[in-house]
Amino acid sequence: MEEFNRIIREVKKAVSGKDRPIIITLIALLANGNILIEDIPGVGKTTMAIAFSKALGLNYGRVQFSPDTLPSDITGFAVYDKETGKMRFNKGAVFCNLFLADELNRTSSRTQAALLEAMEEHQVTVEGVSYPLENPFSVIATQNPVGASGTQLLPDSQTDRFMVKISMGYPAEEAELEMLFNRGGVNPLDNIIPVVNRQTFAAMQKSVNRVFMNPEIAKYIVSLVSATRNNEYILRGASPRATLSLSQMAKAAAYASNRDYVVPQDVTNVFLPTLCHRIILSPAAEIKQMTPEQVLNSLLHFIKPPRI
Repeated sequence: MEEFNRIIREVKKAVSGKDRPIIITLIALLANGNILIEDIPGVGKTTMAIAFSKALGLNYGRVQFSPDTLPSDITGFAVYDKETGKMRFNKGAVFCNLFLADELNRTSSRTQAALLEAMEEHQVTVEGVSYPLENPFSVIATQNPVGASGTQLLPDSQTDRFMVKISMGYPAEEAELEMLFNRGGVNPLDNIIPVVNRQTFAAMQKSVNRVFMNPEIAKYIVSLVSATRNNEYILRGASPRATLSLSQMAKAAAYASNRDYVVPQDVTNVFLPTLCHRIILSPAAEIKQMTPEQVLNSLLHFIKPPRI
């Protein structure tokens, strides 16, 4: 799809040598999902998030999370207005199209939880009143690896609300050299031009919802997710929310390939980033030093895709 490819090209102006993370992020945004990016500082997590907001023509809000960040900084707060005699609501940073939660795992659990309602229901509740968020709305959260100074684990209830989890990794030498030349004393983000606007991107998301899924493909998705709950190397399998996420990601992958129907390859292409952060490995897997990617890849080999 031409618009999809143009968006990718614009983001790549600021992020070199990271085609796979860029593509998965855009697919997740088309699927109206939230993205968690985990990696060491300085590899371009925040740059990629801002690049997407510019290329998609979206309003974005950003909060640099720290131990003293308050829930009201995210959701907003109500204050008494003397002139009207009523409570007046002041919107928080989450009232935007694309919310960048920078270093989310450096803040308190209470502040992390302030994002849960926004991520799942696209609204926030303050003083008993619910306020809808803008459409479209997605969260791109970054976190440093667990064990880094000042970090703590995100609760399972929050990680499960992220449609995908990706890692940037160190760039190849050629990509890092390209990055140096692209800078040239200017910010590459300034060179990104909007490919679509907010209304067009919302229409693209609606088109993803209309992508056809054969019942056999749906059964294949359910079989893959169910297999995570009956595996000796997985202590806790993926939730039903993972089934919905995998289905939506597969539709978005089909849409990105300029198809209005899902094929098995769409499912397998997005299976790992959609499921890896939703499972907990068993002691048997840890003894063998297996990774979530290795365990899930074995399921892809074991469960045969349907012939459509």
